[in-house]
Amino acid sequence: MNTRQEINLQLQDEEWPFTYTSHDRQIARAIVCDDKGYFYFVRAMRNDDFVDGTWIETAGGGVEEGEYLRSAIQRELIEELGAQVEVLCKIGVVEDYYNLIHRHNINHYYLCNVVSFGEKHLTQDEVESFHLSTLKLTYDEAVLVYETCAMTKLGRLIANRELPVLRRAKEILLLTLKPSQKSMSKTHC
Repeated sequence: MNTRQEINLQLQDEEWPFTYTSHDRQIARAIVCDDKGYFYFVRAMRNDDFVDGTWIETAGGGVEEGEYLRSAIQRELIEELGAQVEVLCKIGVVEDYYNLIHRHNINHYYLCNVVSFGEKHLTQDEVESFHLSTLKLTYDEAVLVYETCAMTKLGRLIANRELPVLRRAKEILLLTLKPSQKSMSKTHC
């Protein structure tokens, strides 16, 4: 799939003061969609130094040592969404910082299409501390939820990172849709 140029963003954490960065984290993330134009995200609820509240973000997580990015994204999507996917293309890279935990994130974003759903494989921490669940949203609903979550410090960090990627994913999908699918995209993606 020809996606033209990939996104390459470098963002700063303007929510918490910068003191130092202790480590870099390579992260594989995905904008996940289905053939009907819906997008799939994880919703988390937490009460810690970052936030007391609920927010959404793309499914994904840390790349294990020696793991290829595409393998990492497929593993993470099975774990967090229970989704088997086809990786359509790389959307790009967004670097950001979590000053509160002294971390530099290198987020590699992919556009993926759902092939099937099965059992999730969440960690105990994802279940008990983050209460992860799956959200199925239209494009417009997802933008609204990101904007609503951006009322918190962590929500702003996530929205600043993910809304440009979601918008680019929509552009890619519209460029690759067949003419008969474009009418459907007006209501969903």
